[in-house]
Amino acid sequence: MIRFTFQNMTEDALHYDRLVEAALKGVVRSALAIVARDGLPGNHHFYITFDTRDEDVAIPAYLREKYPEEMTIVLQYQFANLLVEEERFSVSLSFNNVLEHLVVPFDAVTGFADPSVKFGLQFHHHVFVSDDLEDAFEEVDGEDESPPLAQEEAPPAPPKGKGGKAPGNVVSLDKFRNKKK
Repeated sequence: MIRFTFQNMTEDALHYDRLVEAALKGVVRSALAIVARDGLPGNHHFYITFDTRDEDVAIPAYLREKYPEEMTIVLQYQFANLLVEEERFSVSLSFNNVLEHLVVPFDAVTGFADPSVKFGLQFHHHVFVSDDLEDAFEEVDGEDESPPLAQEEAPPAPPKGKGGKAPGNVVSLDKFRNKKK
């Protein structure tokens, strides 16, 4: 179980919530790097949601038109050319039997899940590396609506636990955010 305790967030000059989010994006990077090197072990598979409005996201125009805000891809059976770099990953996926190459910066990732082990992370703003911390940690307005999956047939949703929530280790950082008025 992961537990974070932040007190007096209104005076948090170090922006711990954003530092934690940046570190958790490192988990996504590491998981993808392992898969790029060794392949997907066992039943592992990833749902990766990203903001298509990010200027560094490279996807075909028809996909950007179909998914103008967010897109979720699934890395499970049919993906190729997974390359993981420090700031981004790229992968080739089939859309309507056409292989397309996507480039996604980690700053654009808004969600990551591996339903096989009931693990997920949710991100609510971009994390930028910048000399100016005020500019570096500007939050991006997001919608709570889940984006559609970017594939012909969506895989089954993870099983629901008590209260309709997915069981497991889903970490949401909402309660740690500095609520500005």
